[in-house]
Amino acid sequence: MSQTTLKEPEVTLELAKDHGLTEEEFDMIKNYLGRTPTFTELGVYSVMWSEHCSYKNSILEIKKLPREGEHLLVEAGEENAGLVDIGDGLACAFKVESHNHPSAIEPYQGAATGVGGIHRDIFTMGARPVASLNSLRFGTMNNPRVRYLLDGVVRGISDYGNSFGIPMIGGEIYFDEAYEGNPLVNAMSVGIVKVGETASAIAEGIGNPVLIVGSSTGRDGIHGATFASEDISEESEAKRPSVQVGDPFTEKLLLEASLEALKTGVVVGMQDMGAAGIACSSSEMTAKGGQGMKLDLDKVPAREEGMTAYELLLSESQERMLVVAEKGREQEIIDVYEKWDLNAVVIGEVVEGEHVTYWKDGEIKAEIPADSLVLGGGAPQYVREAIKPDYIDGVQSFDAATLDHPENHNDILLKLLASPNVASKRWVHEQYDTMVRTNTVNGPGASNSGVIRIKGSKKGLVAKTDCNGRYVYLNPRKGGQIAVAESARNVVCSGGRPVAITNCLNFGNPYKPDVYWTFKEALGGMGDACRALNTPVTGGNVSLYNENPKGAIFPTPVIGMLGIIEDVENHTMTPGFKQEGDVLYYIGAERKGLGGSEYLSTIHKLTTGDAPELNLDFEVKLQEFLLDLIQSGNINAAHDVSDGGLAVTLAEMAIFSGIGASVSAKGLNDSTHEILYSEAQSGVVVSVSSEQKPDFEKKLSTSGIPFQALGVVGGSELIINTDVNLPVSIMEEAYETAIPKAMEQ
Repeated sequence: MSQTTLKEPEVTLELAKDHGLTEEEFDMIKNYLGRTPTFTELGVYSVMWSEHCSYKNSILEIKKLPREGEHLLVEAGEENAGLVDIGDGLACAFKVESHNHPSAIEPYQGAATGVGGIHRDIFTMGARPVASLNSLRFGTMNNPRVRYLLDGVVRGISDYGNSFGIPMIGGEIYFDEAYEGNPLVNAMSVGIVKVGETASAIAEGIGNPVLIVGSSTGRDGIHGATFASEDISEESEAKRPSVQVGDPFTEKLLLEASLEALKTGVVVGMQDMGAAGIACSSSEMTAKGGQGMKLDLDKVPAREEGMTAYELLLSESQERMLVVAEKGREQEIIDVYEKWDLNAVVIGEVVEGEHVTYWKDGEIKAEIPADSLVLGGGAPQYVREAIKPDYIDGVQSFDAATLDHPENHNDILLKLLASPNVASKRWVHEQYDTMVRTNTVNGPGASNSGVIRIKGSKKGLVAKTDCNGRYVYLNPRKGGQIAVAESARNVVCSGGRPVAITNCLNFGNPYKPDVYWTFKEALGGMGDACRALNTPVTGGNVSLYNENPKGAIFPTPVIGMLGIIEDVENHTMTPGFKQEGDVLYYIGAERKGLGGSEYLSTIHKLTTGDAPELNLDFEVKLQEFLLDLIQSGNINAAHDVSDGGLAVTLAEMAIFSGIGASVSAKGLNDSTHEILYSEAQSGVVVSVSSEQKPDFEKKLSTSGIPFQALGVVGGSELIINTDVNLPVSIMEEAYETAIPKAMEQ
């Protein structure tokens, strides 16, 4: 290839650095190519070697997570999403991904395209998306910009998801100053496919045509991957062009056309064009197939005049896919997509060799060994310096007994119920369509997890997103364990057996030694819990550089937990009280410690102490026992103790049902505040009918799991010891009105 024919800017080290590459990486590129890269090649390497695409600072730690299990049908990272055998000849594809940086700059489109991108990851595998979830983090609600971001993100998620026609069955939202300048927007999709009918993201078969299908290509989203691989700064607002623009109606057409195309048997491989666009999909499919690919970019349907090879390759325009078809049968694919009024154009073919070659204007604009571009191939992999943060020992040695604790527990509980982290998220989830397709059993709100039925089967799928970044900040390893354990416990409280996780690892700048130490420790904790609970990691997403000029976010490894209910009609559980006269029990670990609690944060304005207590062996035992209770019909309600402690758990059960309860809660210590507000793990409140009480207590006495009879459901007040006496209606008002009032400021 003659570089003299390429009329592009001269590539220098400074230009490479402007593209986010280091001097060492620039030398690696020159070594791979045997020459200085062209401008277009530099652009391709810059996006493919960005953290967003290559995981260069994280992959070596991710590989330490447990990634094998009896239910897994593909290895973690092998395909666009994880794939789990759920029985009856069916598999579940599921994944969670971030769109943090785009949402910080343009919240509506950032969130909308995050939803679109994660659904494409699912249906490119041949699975039909059946449910959505999300995990969101924002700053404090008294900040007008935070309210603007929350409004834009929620509208973006709802407008895209509602138009696309997939129910939102669950999620979580946290508010803290740590996320003030850098919100987190993580979206999860769950899909179903018949075993053996999945598609692979591969390019193989010499001479097989390569097609681009879906929307036309514009200049939106260029360098979105590198934009997501740097700290948010004061200049970020000027990078709005790096935020993609989505069209859910086109995505719906693309979904139906792609599933129909797969049924023709003509598709060899299929990949979504998300981050890094054509550059990413073509290089990853080529590297996986071990053969070459050549593409003529002049044939790419463009919606803007004069687009260069650089722009066409790096554009992240939405609703596009790359498809490899059987030679001679490509017209069958074209006919399907044209029937759905979508582009389907042959732009190249699979060739011998190992290079991806991109032509434009009759010239080779880039010719790169595909393997040198991709994760698991020649993309760089680093172990960064890790140093324990200075603050850790200080916060963990904090003694909550030194605080002057208020004694008006009615006032404390109402303040906790009105805390945005605890309060009802109805203002959010009522903007989502939670019932479309009529399979939703448990949706957002009065549920521990989202549950959907699998039509034509007795089974249901359970899904939950979970992570308390405050815990991970205070004790990264324990916080990572709790994120997995709590998401599994929520799945069990809904009647499901946890089987696998996906994750979205939201952290700060990996070049900072304290951030990298936290990252390693948190992943170590996740691995501990996944091994204990037998929930292997199927894949996920890494989002680093979540910082703003004031500092990094709380480390937030969001867990997307998948579970299976064998009998969705009879074994699905909800947290609200069911009837007066039912007996309440607390089963699980002792309530002790206030570290990292919502009580400390809301009442004392402190984020300190050690993360809550957790014993993984006991957690496993508790979850097995609880699942047996649900499947045996021994209990009527179950709700795990988490944010706000036992008092908030009981209050929510009352609010969800409109029925009160009279409770006597004791502990091994004399601290009422710990008994009521500790967020120590491995604790669940259950209600039992009087008829089931003898059998229930017999099981408890032989289980070896500590328990305590709490009291009886009934009346219109929640009474706890002599400390709390509140009408359910007053608690409900505090719980339901907090976020709407905050948004009206």
